[in-house]
Parts: sequence; C-alpha cells; structure tokens
Amino acid sequence: MLRVIFLGTAGSLPTTSRNTSAVMVNLEGELMLFDCGEGTQQQMMRAKTGMKALSSIFISHFHADHILGIPGLIQTMSFHGRTETLKIYGPHWVHEFVRILSALGYYKLRFDIEGVDLEPGDIVKRDGYSIHAIGTVHSVPSLGYALIEDRRTGKFDPDKAMELGIPPGPLFSRLHRGEAVEVNGRTVLPEEVVGPSRPGRKIVYSGDTRPCRSILEASRDADLLIHDGTLAKDQQEWAIESMHTTAEEAAQLAKEANVRHLVLTHISSRYSDDVKPLLDEAKAVFENVTIAEDMMEIEVPYRNKG
Repeated sequence: MLRVIFLGTAGSLPTTSRNTSAVMVNLEGELMLFDCGEGTQQQMMRAKTGMKALSSIFISHFHADHILGIPGLIQTMSFHGRTETLKIYGPHWVHEFVRILSALGYYKLRFDIEGVDLEPGDIVKRDGYSIHAIGTVHSVPSLGYALIEDRRTGKFDPDKAMELGIPPGPLFSRLHRGEAVEVNGRTVLPEEVVGPSRPGRKIVYSGDTRPCRSILEASRDADLLIHDGTLAKDQQEWAIESMHTTAEEAAQLAKEANVRHLVLTHISSRYSDDVKPLLDEAKAVFENVTIAEDMMEIEVPYRNKG
C-alpha cells in the first residue's frame, strides 16, 4: 500500500477549509510527513492516520507555514508515550532547528529527535525505498523530495515453470527469489521463468518553488507529482516575485516529465471560494490533474500489478 493523505493544502495562510502545508505518505504502514504546518496534529487526528508509526518528517524549507506544526506534534506524541527516535530531515541548519526544539523548557520529551541536514542530491536509503533531496528555487534555501521504491522482482511465469517440470509449491518461491533449483537432474535458472525486474512507484513533492529543471528531471515518469500550484496565470508576475508556480506552469512541467498524475497544492487564499481557474488552466495543458483538498487521499498503484 502506498497512500498519500493531504493534511494541509493552503498557501501561506490557512483558510476555513484549508490548513497549512502538510502531506503524509503511508508506505506499507510506515508514516512520513512532508512539511508540517500549524495544526497538523489535529489534521492527523481528523484523518485518523495515527502517530505511532511516524518515522520521519521531511521539511522543504523554513517558512512558518511549513514548520510551525512540529512542536505541537512532538509534544502530543510524547504525551502518548512515544519512545522511538523521530528523524527530521531538511535543508542546512535543520540540526540547529531540532536542537532548539529539544531545548525548549516547556515540555520534556520521552524520545529523541535527530536532525539531519540534506543537500540537493543527497539520498536517504531505507528498506525497500529511498528519499532523494532535490534542489528547488524559492526565496530561502529549499528542497523538494522524491520517494522512489526499489525495483521489484520480475513477473513469475507459472506455466513456463510447469513446462520445465517444476511442480507448484516451494520451488516456485525459490525461483522467484532468484535461486536456481534442480528438478529431475536439470538445473532451472530464475531467468528462465522470471521476467525482467519492474520499477517501483515514485512520488515527487516539490515544496514551494518556481518551476525548475531539477524537479522536472526528478519527476520523469513519476506516478504522482505533488507540485506548488499557488496561483493562476493572470498572477504570473506575483508568482515570479513570490517564487511560486502557476497552475499552468506546473501542468507544463508534468506534461514534459510524463507523470501519471499531477496534484496541485499550496493553493492561495484568493481561490478560497473557487479553484476552477486553477483547474481549467492546468487541464488545458495536462489532463490528469487534481487540485488538492484537505483530507483528500490518493492510493498510488503499481503501473504493472502483475
């Protein structure tokens, strides 16, 4: 299971229907937060995501609407009895940010927090997947992130295996794991019954940014691109000045990168009553686009489920 839960989708300011930035990824039960705006802990409660399985927070940059939820979330997890270390990743100085959080006197934590500074190109390797830090273009040092699963074993061909005299059962599993087996004096190699390896899934989160080559390249053939879509194209000058992206620009990037699904987030409060201008201009360029809403969930399937 790879599920994305949008806990906060607003631009710089919350609205009555949108919280500030926070995107949760649930990968086979492990939870990861990408940004943590004010009130994220309440959004997690509303979405019933749980907190115990939260392993990491990935900060895109140090603007308030992306980090102010961290102190409250940490305190809540401590009250709930958390003892496992929480890792917080982000741009340069995140370790100092974590040191300050840990030193705050108004709460005593029952668990450790580890701050890990990342530079563009750094890779956080995990069991079965990796998180790639991507340099982005904003008004302060900023990162985007690509979650990339390891390649999967190729598809097993049971009919071919039986043709080679292999009975269904444990030998099938051994072959699919890459082990050669011997049947009736003949050695059968995995490549005889297992197809080529297949890509895992890929999610890219841009954070706040102008359109940039680094996000484009990281998003090639991504299953899901979550991109800054703060403004409509009639606000192009303000998008450039504030270093955000228009819906049209994000759609152009998604089209060039050949992503499967584009979700626009960090929606300006000027569209509180109507996101149709954003959706219409994005769809004119790239059809499979969604405007993120708080509490929206997306399941990311494999391209080849076999």
